[in-house]
Amino acid sequence: MTADKRYQEAALALAYNLDDAIKIGGNYTPLLQDGNHLYVSGQVPRVGEVVLITGAVGAGTSLAQAQLGAKICTLRALTLLQRTLGSLERIKTIPRITVYVQSAADFTQQSEVADAASELLHSILGTAGRHSRSAVGVLQLPKNASVEIDLIASIA
Repeated sequence: MTADKRYQEAALALAYNLDDAIKIGGNYTPLLQDGNHLYVSGQVPRVGEVVLITGAVGAGTSLAQAQLGAKICTLRALTLLQRTLGSLERIKTIPRITVYVQSAADFTQQSEVADAASELLHSILGTAGRHSRSAVGVLQLPKNASVEIDLIASIA
């Protein structure tokens, strides 16, 4: 099964439609290609006009909700890559992802939130989805999002 097919199945399993345009909120590009590297700007768990997972994780937002948010962010990033490349099969590696988690003062499971993104990348891209990563707790994120993810992809 191709990475594109696994992507479609993952999107259907989450039951979120990402067919619409990926909305950005400023004077930047959501994806920039420089040679064989593609830099995907930070993605929040927005579907259409709505950021679905908001608030501080550990204070009103659960770990499970944040993990769902991480999956939505990851699918948004993959959507941008697929639209740019024509196929996710062109991805050679994902050398790096950064996962930002809006965290309550005593929340320390940022890496478990990031695990949801890592697992989804690997399940869709196979070994090309293996990556290095950082999981960072922060006080606030844009639009009160619970999670934001950026990544770098390389193509052959």
